[in-house]
Amino acid sequence: MKKMIDIMMKNPVIPVLVIKNIEDAVPLAQALVAGGLDVLEITLRTDVAIEAVKKIKEYMPDAIVGTGTVIDKETYEISKALEVDFIVSPGTTPEILTLASRGSINLLPGIATPTEAMTLLNMGFNCQKFFPAEAAGGSAMLKSIAGPLPQITFCPTGGINMNNAQSYLSLSNVACVGGSWMAPQSLIDDKNWQEITRQSRMICETLI
Repeated sequence: MKKMIDIMMKNPVIPVLVIKNIEDAVPLAQALVAGGLDVLEITLRTDVAIEAVKKIKEYMPDAIVGTGTVIDKETYEISKALEVDFIVSPGTTPEILTLASRGSINLLPGIATPTEAMTLLNMGFNCQKFFPAEAAGGSAMLKSIAGPLPQITFCPTGGINMNNAQSYLSLSNVACVGGSWMAPQSLIDDKNWQEITRQSRMICETLI
Protein backbone atom coordinates (compact mmCIF):
# COMPACT_ATOMS: atom_id res chain seq x y z
CA MET A 1 0.00 0.00 0.00
CA LYS A 2 1.27 3.46 -0.87
CA LYS A 3 2.01 5.73 2.07
CA MET A 4 -0.09 8.87 2.44
CA ILE A 5 2.89 11.13 1.78
CA ASP A 6 3.55 9.33 -1.52
CA ILE A 7 -0.08 9.78 -2.57
CA MET A 8 0.06 13.49 -1.72
CA MET A 9 3.30 14.02 -3.61
CA LYS A 10 2.09 12.36 -6.80
CA ASN A 11 0.13 15.29 -8.31
CA PRO A 12 -0.15 19.00 -7.46
CA VAL A 13 -3.93 18.71 -7.07
CA ILE A 14 -6.24 16.02 -5.74
CA PRO A 15 -9.64 16.46 -7.43
CA VAL A 16 -12.46 16.47 -4.86
CA LEU A 17 -15.48 15.00 -6.62
CA VAL A 18 -19.16 15.15 -5.71
CA ILE A 19 -20.71 12.66 -8.14
CA LYS A 20 -24.47 13.05 -8.48
CA ASN A 21 -25.19 10.72 -11.42
CA ILE A 22 -23.68 7.27 -11.58
CA GLU A 23 -23.29 7.40 -15.36
CA ASP A 24 -20.84 10.28 -14.93
CA ALA A 25 -18.50 8.41 -12.56
CA VAL A 26 -16.24 6.55 -14.96
CA PRO A 27 -16.15 9.17 -17.77
CA LEU A 28 -15.29 11.85 -15.21
CA ALA A 29 -12.51 9.77 -13.69
CA GLN A 30 -11.19 8.90 -17.15
CA ALA A 31 -11.14 12.57 -18.14
CA LEU A 32 -9.17 13.55 -15.04
CA VAL A 33 -6.68 10.70 -15.36
CA ALA A 34 -6.19 11.48 -19.06
CA GLY A 35 -5.17 14.97 -17.97
CA GLY A 36 -2.65 13.61 -15.49
CA LEU A 37 -4.67 13.73 -12.27
CA ASP A 38 -4.87 10.10 -11.20
CA VAL A 39 -5.40 10.60 -7.46
CA LEU A 40 -9.12 11.04 -6.91
CA GLU A 41 -11.16 11.82 -3.79
CA ILE A 42 -14.82 10.78 -4.09
CA THR A 43 -16.91 12.43 -1.40
CA LEU A 44 -19.53 10.31 0.31
CA ARG A 45 -22.18 13.02 0.06
CA THR A 46 -24.51 11.61 -2.59
CA ASP A 47 -26.72 8.56 -2.97
CA VAL A 48 -24.53 7.20 -5.77
CA ALA A 49 -21.13 7.82 -4.16
CA ILE A 50 -20.56 4.23 -3.02
CA GLU A 51 -21.45 2.79 -6.42
CA ALA A 52 -19.31 5.45 -8.09
CA VAL A 53 -16.26 4.37 -6.10
CA LYS A 54 -16.89 0.75 -7.01
CA LYS A 55 -17.17 1.52 -10.73
CA ILE A 56 -14.11 3.75 -10.83
CA LYS A 57 -12.03 1.12 -9.04
CA GLU A 58 -13.33 -1.57 -11.40
CA TYR A 59 -12.77 0.27 -14.67
CA MET A 60 -9.69 2.24 -13.64
CA PRO A 61 -7.55 -0.05 -11.48
CA ASP A 62 -4.46 2.14 -11.92
CA ALA A 63 -6.13 5.21 -10.41
CA ILE A 64 -5.53 6.00 -6.75
CA VAL A 65 -9.01 6.32 -5.27
CA GLY A 66 -9.97 7.69 -1.88
CA THR A 67 -13.17 8.64 -0.10
CA GLY A 68 -13.90 12.02 1.41
CA THR A 69 -16.32 13.46 3.93
CA VAL A 70 -15.61 10.51 6.20
CA ILE A 71 -17.10 11.78 9.44
CA ASP A 72 -18.11 8.79 11.57
CA LYS A 73 -17.87 5.04 12.04
CA GLU A 74 -20.42 4.35 9.30
CA THR A 75 -18.58 6.27 6.58
CA TYR A 76 -15.24 4.88 7.79
CA GLU A 77 -16.49 1.30 7.61
CA ILE A 78 -17.99 1.94 4.16
CA SER A 79 -14.60 3.20 2.99
CA LYS A 80 -12.86 0.21 4.50
CA ALA A 81 -15.25 -2.18 2.74
CA LEU A 82 -14.61 -0.39 -0.56
CA GLU A 83 -10.86 -1.00 -0.08
CA VAL A 84 -9.97 2.56 -1.02
CA ASP A 85 -6.38 3.77 -1.03
CA PHE A 86 -6.97 6.63 1.40
CA ILE A 87 -9.65 8.28 3.53
CA VAL A 88 -10.13 12.02 4.05
CA SER A 89 -11.99 13.62 6.95
CA PRO A 90 -12.93 17.32 7.13
CA GLY A 91 -12.09 17.32 10.83
CA THR A 92 -11.19 14.79 13.49
CA THR A 93 -13.01 12.94 16.24
CA PRO A 94 -11.76 10.39 18.77
CA GLU A 95 -13.89 7.77 17.02
CA ILE A 96 -12.31 8.34 13.60
CA LEU A 97 -8.80 8.40 15.05
CA THR A 98 -9.39 5.18 16.97
CA LEU A 99 -10.70 3.42 13.88
CA ALA A 100 -7.77 4.66 11.84
CA SER A 101 -5.23 3.54 14.42
CA ARG A 102 -6.67 0.02 14.26
CA GLY A 103 -6.94 -0.12 10.48
CA SER A 104 -4.54 -0.26 7.58
CA ILE A 105 -6.01 2.46 5.33
CA ASN A 106 -4.29 5.83 5.05
CA LEU A 107 -6.19 8.58 6.87
CA LEU A 108 -5.74 12.22 5.94
CA PRO A 109 -7.34 13.93 8.94
CA GLY A 110 -8.58 17.50 8.77
CA ILE A 111 -7.35 20.34 10.98
CA ALA A 112 -7.89 24.09 11.10
CA THR A 113 -5.65 25.22 13.98
CA PRO A 114 -2.10 24.67 15.28
CA THR A 115 -3.51 22.96 18.38
CA GLU A 116 -5.31 20.37 16.27
CA ALA A 117 -2.20 19.92 14.13
CA MET A 118 -0.02 19.32 17.19
CA THR A 119 -2.51 16.87 18.68
CA LEU A 120 -2.59 14.80 15.50
CA LEU A 121 1.18 14.95 15.07
CA ASN A 122 1.58 13.54 18.58
CA MET A 123 -0.70 10.68 17.51
CA GLY A 124 1.52 9.90 14.54
CA PHE A 125 -0.31 11.77 11.76
CA ASN A 126 2.33 13.85 9.99
CA CYS A 127 0.15 14.19 6.87
CA GLN A 128 -2.89 16.38 7.43
CA LYS A 129 -5.63 18.18 5.54
CA PHE A 130 -5.93 21.93 6.21
CA PHE A 131 -9.63 22.76 5.95
CA PRO A 132 -11.35 25.07 5.21
CA ALA A 133 -8.11 26.51 3.88
CA GLU A 134 -9.07 30.00 2.74
CA ALA A 135 -11.50 30.60 5.61
CA ALA A 136 -9.00 29.30 8.18
CA GLY A 137 -6.21 31.70 7.26
CA GLY A 138 -5.05 30.59 3.86
CA SER A 139 -1.45 30.17 2.79
CA ALA A 140 -0.34 32.74 5.39
CA MET A 141 -1.57 30.46 8.17
CA LEU A 142 0.28 27.45 6.77
CA LYS A 143 3.45 29.50 6.33
CA SER A 144 3.25 30.46 9.99
CA ILE A 145 2.67 26.84 11.06
CA ALA A 146 5.69 25.64 9.08
CA GLY A 147 8.10 27.30 11.52
CA PRO A 148 7.19 25.48 14.76
CA LEU A 149 5.76 22.37 13.05
CA PRO A 150 7.98 21.55 10.05
CA GLN A 151 7.28 17.81 10.51
CA ILE A 152 3.74 18.14 9.14
CA THR A 153 2.91 18.02 5.44
CA PHE A 154 -0.44 19.48 4.41
CA CYS A 155 -3.04 19.14 1.69
CA PRO A 156 -5.05 22.37 1.99
CA THR A 157 -8.61 22.23 0.67
CA GLY A 158 -11.46 24.72 0.65
CA GLY A 159 -11.69 27.81 -1.50
CA ILE A 160 -8.65 26.91 -3.59
CA ASN A 161 -8.59 27.49 -7.34
CA MET A 162 -6.16 28.07 -10.19
CA ASN A 163 -5.62 31.68 -9.06
CA ASN A 164 -4.41 30.90 -5.55
CA ALA A 165 -3.18 27.29 -5.73
CA GLN A 166 0.43 28.27 -6.38
CA SER A 167 0.57 30.37 -3.20
CA TYR A 168 -0.02 27.13 -1.28
CA LEU A 169 2.13 24.84 -3.41
CA SER A 170 5.12 27.14 -3.03
CA LEU A 171 5.19 26.48 0.72
CA SER A 172 7.66 23.94 2.13
CA ASN A 173 4.95 22.19 4.16
CA VAL A 174 2.43 21.72 1.33
CA ALA A 175 2.58 18.66 -0.95
CA CYS A 176 -0.63 19.21 -2.89
CA VAL A 177 -3.97 20.97 -2.73
CA GLY A 178 -7.51 19.68 -3.01
CA GLY A 179 -10.10 21.24 -5.27
CA SER A 180 -12.80 20.76 -7.87
CA TRP A 181 -12.30 23.72 -10.17
CA MET A 182 -11.03 21.54 -13.04
CA ALA A 183 -14.32 19.61 -12.98
CA PRO A 184 -17.12 22.07 -12.12
CA GLN A 185 -20.67 20.75 -12.08
CA SER A 186 -21.48 22.69 -15.24
CA LEU A 187 -18.89 20.73 -17.25
CA ILE A 188 -20.04 17.46 -15.71
CA ASP A 189 -23.68 18.23 -16.54
CA ASP A 190 -22.65 19.00 -20.13
CA LYS A 191 -20.51 15.85 -20.18
CA ASN A 192 -17.67 17.99 -21.49
CA TRP A 193 -14.99 15.46 -20.63
CA GLN A 194 -12.57 16.94 -23.15
CA GLU A 195 -12.54 20.30 -21.35
CA ILE A 196 -12.04 18.60 -17.99
CA THR A 197 -9.05 16.76 -19.47
CA ARG A 198 -7.70 20.02 -20.89
CA GLN A 199 -7.97 21.82 -17.57
CA SER A 200 -6.42 18.89 -15.72
CA ARG A 201 -3.49 18.82 -18.13
CA MET A 202 -3.02 22.58 -17.71
CA ILE A 203 -2.87 22.11 -13.94
CA CYS A 204 -0.16 19.46 -14.24
CA GLU A 205 1.85 21.61 -16.65
CA THR A 206 1.45 24.90 -14.77
CA LEU A 207 1.49 24.12 -11.06
CA ILE A 208 4.54 22.74 -9.28
